[in-house]
Amino acid sequence: MDRFTVTYRIVAEDDADAMARAEAIALEDTVEIPRDVVPTGYVEDTVLGRVEAVTACGNGVWVGRIGYHMDAVGRELPQLLNVILGNASILRGVKAIDLKANGALAERFPGARFGATGLRELTGRKSGGYVCPVIKPQGSSSETLARLCYLTAVAGADIVKEDHGLSNQDAAPFKERVKACAAAVQQANRERADQGDTSRALYFASIGGHGDQVRDLAYYAKDAGATGILLIPGLFGFDAMNRLAQDADFGLPIMAHPSHLGPYVLSPDHGYSHGMLFGQLMRMAGADISVFPNYGGRFGFSKDECSSIVDACRAENGAGPAILPSPGGGMSLDRLGDMMSHYGEDCVYLLGGSLLRYGDDIGDAIREMRTALSAT
Repeated sequence: MDRFTVTYRIVAEDDADAMARAEAIALEDTVEIPRDVVPTGYVEDTVLGRVEAVTACGNGVWVGRIGYHMDAVGRELPQLLNVILGNASILRGVKAIDLKANGALAERFPGARFGATGLRELTGRKSGGYVCPVIKPQGSSSETLARLCYLTAVAGADIVKEDHGLSNQDAAPFKERVKACAAAVQQANRERADQGDTSRALYFASIGGHGDQVRDLAYYAKDAGATGILLIPGLFGFDAMNRLAQDADFGLPIMAHPSHLGPYVLSPDHGYSHGMLFGQLMRMAGADISVFPNYGGRFGFSKDECSSIVDACRAENGAGPAILPSPGGGMSLDRLGDMMSHYGEDCVYLLGGSLLRYGDDIGDAIREMRTALSAT
């Protein structure tokens, strides 16, 4: 099958209008010229998007399914995104809600390097949910942040994640901070091993800087001892993440943060569905872990929206290996039991600001997290 399929939610006046809008999407996202001047032969038969079905859903909404040939994409992720929702993103009442890959798409964009299975091996955590404290806040010194890394890692955290707001500020410059935090987690892992613990904490450094520095900073973090990175594709681009994921010499897991991506999902009529953006596209672009706001938190995602993200992260027919969903955003220890019941074991559970209430006893909070996740 030469074509992959994108499904769109289309707001229209009637069946004819819905079909016309679907045809406009197929045209705009590929050849972008008037339909009557599309060259016959290869361009019309292959490159032009093909409307496969338009189905009424009621209340002024239709679902359109459009097939795109791989020749319109080539082999670069930015052009794939351009085909999926390029000019169509500027059309009113068009929202991309699902992606069905074909073999060629999966081959050219293989997704995460590690995925859910690889993270089990890297952490040595054979079962159970992952405990992931968020190291913050910005404005703290490198020494303060490194101490938080040590206290959480030595207490049994699986992933010690820097907050996405830690970039290259004067209070904790990137290179100084990463070196100190990596050393702190390494020390904690040595102490855990001495106690017979067969699992280990991974330290995910937050990559900031300028767009042309992402690769160099990621490699610096690796050389300094980081065992994963946090990247914000909404700021640096999905392709920056994809390039690192496909770089065999880099070879570290990547956690994707949703900052700056809210406008892509919050409108019912525009952008992407939650599952497509935070599940399918994150997975295809190479994220091993996809962070998103949990239901009941301060960002207002619904339970169904969160479930759609998780389903897309884990779907057997998704691009590349299944990846780990990571709900967070204003969560506290007393929510973990409910979250575990909903999300299950293959999930990275984020807690950030609420852990800071424990002060130097933050290790107790990590142990309470483990107990809460194990009790369900």
